[in-house]
Amino acid sequence: MRPQPLICVTDVEVSSRWYQRLLGLKSGHGGRQYEQLIKDGRLVMQLHNFEVEHHHGRIGNHDDKPYGNGVLLWFEVDDFDAAMERAAEMGIEIVLPRHRNPPDDPNGGPNHWECWMRDPDGYTVVVASPYGTADGNWRPGSDLFS
Repeated sequence: MRPQPLICVTDVEVSSRWYQRLLGLKSGHGGRQYEQLIKDGRLVMQLHNFEVEHHHGRIGNHDDKPYGNGVLLWFEVDDFDAAMERAAEMGIEIVLPRHRNPPDDPNGGPNHWECWMRDPDGYTVVVASPYGTADGNWRPGSDLFS
């Protein structure tokens, strides 16, 4: 099973460029109404315009804010430090700066880095390094849970 989250956004093209730049994704569809964002040939997420009904009717109501209340869009990335540099270059609003999870127990929890931020519509996006990476011993391709 692979999650394929779809979120409603006010401007699909703006959000697409934002996620592509931050996470290194590529457009798999493109357009003002709907977008598929791809990494390594796999669908990562979908963007849908609030105003577009297609065959299914409206998915969300752009007047109901905050968007994604109670939902975190969580992305594990192999290039966490580079993603943080891109976030800084993009001037992204940071909700919770880079921190270790858990903050004070070197032997428990995921032992990874996280940063919580806001996307162009105000959704909370978490960028996280893979589990076990906060101690500095992890390298890409050395998945601790494979």
